[in-house]
Amino acid sequence: MQYFTEQGLSHRDVVDKIRDKYGDRAKILTHRSIRIGGFLGLFKKEGVEITGYLSQEGARKTDPSFEAEKKKIIEGMKQDTTLQKVLEEIQEIKKKMEPSTAAQEDHPAILRIIRLLEDNDFSASFIHSITEGLKSEMSLEELKDPHLVEQRVLEKIGGRITLHREDFSRRPKVIILVGPTGVGKTTTVAKLAAIHGLGTNGEKPKSVRIITIDNYRIAARKQIETYGDIMNIPVFSVETVEDFQKKLAISQEADIILVDTVGRSPRDYINLASMRKLLDACGTTSEVYLTVSATTKASDIKEIMQQFEPFKYVSTILTKLDETYKIGSALSALSEEAKSVAYITDGQGVPQDIEKASVTRLLKHLSGFTVQADYPEQIPVQAEGRHQ
Repeated sequence: MQYFTEQGLSHRDVVDKIRDKYGDRAKILTHRSIRIGGFLGLFKKEGVEITGYLSQEGARKTDPSFEAEKKKIIEGMKQDTTLQKVLEEIQEIKKKMEPSTAAQEDHPAILRIIRLLEDNDFSASFIHSITEGLKSEMSLEELKDPHLVEQRVLEKIGGRITLHREDFSRRPKVIILVGPTGVGKTTTVAKLAAIHGLGTNGEKPKSVRIITIDNYRIAARKQIETYGDIMNIPVFSVETVEDFQKKLAISQEADIILVDTVGRSPRDYINLASMRKLLDACGTTSEVYLTVSATTKASDIKEIMQQFEPFKYVSTILTKLDETYKIGSALSALSEEAKSVAYITDGQGVPQDIEKASVTRLLKHLSGFTVQADYPEQIPVQAEGRHQ
């Protein structure tokens, strides 16, 4: 049996290449996301690799005697009108009940959805999963309705978005924000302080304290202290585990303690380990949120999620939605890494540019889709705090 492997920038490109090269004999076995192109290891792009084999069905010779016998049977069946009628009815029932076999091919509606998802920067594996679901579930008649197809796609995307909701039954609740440099952690801490401390966005006012361990960026420290002064929320700066424990001890009467951390590259293993050791002073009941920017491409978000895994973060905060109209990369990574999202931010304004994440709000940020209804929210049972 002859096997083949083809690569391209998108699932559509590779399928077209395979069909042009091998025709209908090509049968697909596997597909995976890869990094291709580039120069001296740099500037590589996300692509797709498909492997498969060439079917021998077209090359097989049929037995003449078998064909003659088959012809006799068919002629005999044609003469029996009763049997012929039964066969016709069976074929009609089969046609209605089968998930249209033609839908397995590249229907124009499927091709349109692939282009829409690619335009929104969804990953190749996410797109493949969505379109395969459409092919198996929708009939040819349903595929003729572009509005129905689009709504079915939105339902599938929405069904892969998981939300996180905090539990404030235990006091004080310690919330820690971690993440790479430049994603807006300090501003997000100020926004959360405003929501909970001032009672904005419909929240009941709570007693809030802010602790920052970001003593490397003087501007960031001054920024959070300024926010604290404006909102009348105490802000403490710590550098050691002992100092951290003292500040936590004197904040035990608060409802919420928000911890701002230093931005770190996901590859900065030494400083990440040092920061995790410092954060261990918060104990196992603290909740860590990974802050990621919606402008980051899918492969980088997945790497960030994996490298910050030792912090045992319970959910994510998606920032900078105002800086992009293509959040497919973020939604792909969240789905493929099975991570939830708690909050989204879409600007620098404090406190107005933050809200609890919702499926409908995220879907409305997709380009080229029309969201006409509220979509159900997937909220799993939350584990309490971190587990070391």
